[in-house]
Amino acid sequence: MSEMSDSPGTAAPHAPLRVGLIGYGLAGSVFHAPLIAATEGLRLDTVSTANPERQAQARAEHPGVRTVDTPEAVLARAADLDLIVLATPNKTHVPLATAALKAGLPVVVDKPLAATAAEAEQLAALAEDRGLLLSVFQNRRWDNDFRTARKLIEEGALGDIYRFESRFERWRPAPKGGWRESGDPAEIGGLLYDLGSHLVDQALVLFGPVVSVYAESEVRRPGAEADDDSFIALTHAGGVRSHLWMSATTAMLGPRLRVLGSKAGYVKHGLDPQEAALREGRRPGDEGAEWGVEPESACGRLGAGASPRAGGGEPVPTLPGDYPAYYAAVARALHEGGRPPVTATEAAAALRVLEAAKRSAAEGRTVRIEERA
Repeated sequence: MSEMSDSPGTAAPHAPLRVGLIGYGLAGSVFHAPLIAATEGLRLDTVSTANPERQAQARAEHPGVRTVDTPEAVLARAADLDLIVLATPNKTHVPLATAALKAGLPVVVDKPLAATAAEAEQLAALAEDRGLLLSVFQNRRWDNDFRTARKLIEEGALGDIYRFESRFERWRPAPKGGWRESGDPAEIGGLLYDLGSHLVDQALVLFGPVVSVYAESEVRRPGAEADDDSFIALTHAGGVRSHLWMSATTAMLGPRLRVLGSKAGYVKHGLDPQEAALREGRRPGDEGAEWGVEPESACGRLGAGASPRAGGGEPVPTLPGDYPAYYAAVARALHEGGRPPVTATEAAAALRVLEAAKRSAAEGRTVRIEERA
């Protein structure tokens, strides 16, 4: 049974797929809704949020969209929809994805897919049993720095890779509150599962399975409840070491990426510009604007035995960031069949690493991960 089976929500081949978006906070309004609206083959049909101001915002930003108060009101329209997107608090991902799949609808879930690898695997099994697409929004695979590093690695410009360093660091000395910073385990908050989901996913994409994990995870800010300064060291089955930092307490930011190999290293500072553009209201396809492009002065450097900050190495043009590629791939998978851009099985592998990291930090030891067939 394919994703375009006779289940509720089936549309005519290559007709615009009608999307129900559940959640219109930061993730829904800044990331998902604009990218869905900019994707050929998708149409934002319904938005669910209980907040009247956010409902008005959704209608203003996406004329013609239907707004409802609850996720249940979206799922009640299963026969009129072709895809559900979950941009809701982490603790709701599993129950809402389960309900959507049982209603016969393909699902995109913001990361992390679940709290545990076991839950992710159960969702993957349910989707497979129903013949439905289930994908996870790992948009950072389409960051400009990651795309550039991946290209250099695949071309052999760095030689054999020894170590991959990746950071999402911020300086936010005062907690903002909310579920993302809650200490309640049920909320699945903290940076380990938030930014760490991206960092681990990137490392797995580049270097494959992980066999051991060492982690440090701290709650540093006064009044903070969840981890706000964490570090993970991964040993991949192929021998590469990945060192990953995620922090809200970094007064002096390190490089976004540093990849070290037998021939050369690549260093890149600064963040991909797409999130800032989306927050400012810019959209893919805006007239006169090149999406995901940063100035040449921000490009990384490639070399050996030199300091990039002192002008060493050669500048490497950064590939444009391409978040729109995610939903384009989702639309293609639904229209034509085939693999989604990020699978639930991949999400489960990342969660297995994050679970090991959490255990490592709590117990102060390296944790082995059993290799899966």
